Amino acid sequence: CKYHKDNPPEEIQKPLKSTNLIECGVSEWDAEYVNIEQEVLFELILAANYLDIKSLLDLTCAKVASMIKGKNTEEIRKQFN
Repeated sequence: CKYHKDNPPEEIQKPLKSTNLIECGVSEWDAEYVNIEQEVLFELILAANYLDIKSLLDLTCAKVASMIKGKNTEEIRKQFN
């Protein structure tokens, strides 16, 4: 990614303190980058894992965690089918 060549990503706060990734230390660019359809997000997680791109894997997993945060079991089931 050309963006991160000159701008290395910041460490994401864990555990997430908010469902808003920007409030957890994620840049606006990164937050917008993972604002994608759920199916594409899961494919991106698999690709980042396979290619061993830790920062992308952390970002995509944080996005999934933010989607789960604050929801009960039934809401999570509905979200992820």
